[in-house]
Amino acid sequence: MNLTHFSPWEIGMLLCFACSWPVSIIKTLRTKKTAGKSPVFMSIIIVGYVCGILHKCFYNPDVVLYLYFFNLIIISLDLLLYFYYAKKYPS
Repeated sequence: MNLTHFSPWEIGMLLCFACSWPVSIIKTLRTKKTAGKSPVFMSIIIVGYVCGILHKCFYNPDVVLYLYFFNLIIISLDLLLYFYYAKKYPS
C-alpha cells in the first residue's frame, strides 16, 4: 500500500462526504422520518464507493482506501436506518 503518493483532492472529497453522512444519520435518528431520502440514490452511492474501493485495491492501493471503507460503512448505516424507520413509521 502506497503511503506517500495519494491525491489530496480525493481525500478532500471523501472527507466532505464523511462529514455529510453522519449529519444525515443524526437527522434520521432525531426525527425518525425518512422523508426526503432516497434508497435508490443511497444504493447508487454505495455502488460508487464499492467501485472506488475496487479501483484502489487493483490499480492504485493507497491510504485513501480507508476513507472509502469508512464512507461505505456510514452510508450503509444510513440506508439501514432508512429501511428501519420506513417500516416502523410509514408515512
